[in-house]
Amino acid sequence: MKDFILFMYDDAPDAVAASEGASWRSYFSTLHASGQFDGGSSIGPGKKFRKDCPDQDSHLGVTGFIRVRAADLAHAKVFLAGNPIYEAGGTVEIRELPRDE
Repeated sequence: MKDFILFMYDDAPDAVAASEGASWRSYFSTLHASGQFDGGSSIGPGKKFRKDCPDQDSHLGVTGFIRVRAADLAHAKVFLAGNPIYEAGGTVEIRELPRDE
């Protein structure tokens, strides 16, 4: 199994559906039941820092992440089903987390 991270963006056309608590509870129940869920969190506001530069507000648009295990990217896409952001028409980005050797 490979490790993947799903990034949720704040671009869903239906923001109410994307943030509906019952939908998130149902989605997380499905993730837990899969046995391939390794955690996640919402992401709050932050700042970007760079040596010798003034601090800047972070505007990534990423509002949360979820870690899962899957055989490959095609199998990781299964975890899009039921994701409230995805179901509301928003963006969910999936990235593989390569293991350092």
